[in-house]
Amino acid sequence: MQEPKPSCLLLVISGPGGVGKDTVIERLKGLDPNLRSSVSFTTRARREYELDDVHYTFVTVPRFHELIGRDELLEHAFVNGHYYGTSKTRVEKLQRAGHDVILTIEVRGANQVREKRPDGIFFFITPPSMEDLMVRRHQRGAESEEEMEQRQRLAEWEISHAEFYDHVVVNDDVDRVAREILEIVNRERRLRRPGSDSR
Repeated sequence: MQEPKPSCLLLVISGPGGVGKDTVIERLKGLDPNLRSSVSFTTRARREYELDDVHYTFVTVPRFHELIGRDELLEHAFVNGHYYGTSKTRVEKLQRAGHDVILTIEVRGANQVREKRPDGIFFFITPPSMEDLMVRRHQRGAESEEEMEQRQRLAEWEISHAEFYDHVVVNDDVDRVAREILEIVNRERRLRRPGSDSR
């Protein structure tokens, strides 16, 4: 099997739930069509607005354990009562096709990727404040009060690990954040792909 092109970037983006990671990533991909997301596996229930194999690939717990046993996952974690994991095969397929790949994963999963793929570029997106994050959770309306409080505590723990990332970006404006990340991506492209034109 052809190996992933070493010049193709692996971008790992973490941040607390509700910080706007998905919105930033969609804006980022709109600015640069060569960026692709790898769809993760999860055992949690699909939300009303989510599409299978678009937002996540929704699987049963036994199926998830099967993926672990086959060494199919680049990383996996148990978060808020559910499993999440990144397909090694999907990432490599996108990179073999010449795409830079974005992974949206939480802190523990990012640590696993850091060990296996030290060539990755790691971004942590933070809210302007914890109060702002709670407001965003209320606006989403996808969680109960108890779930929001649990996720808020988890967010504090996650933010305490931001120092281990290559770049920390405050999401106070989606367009600005997407442009800032793309500038870093283009800089890395110039370093890893001498003679190439950045977008």
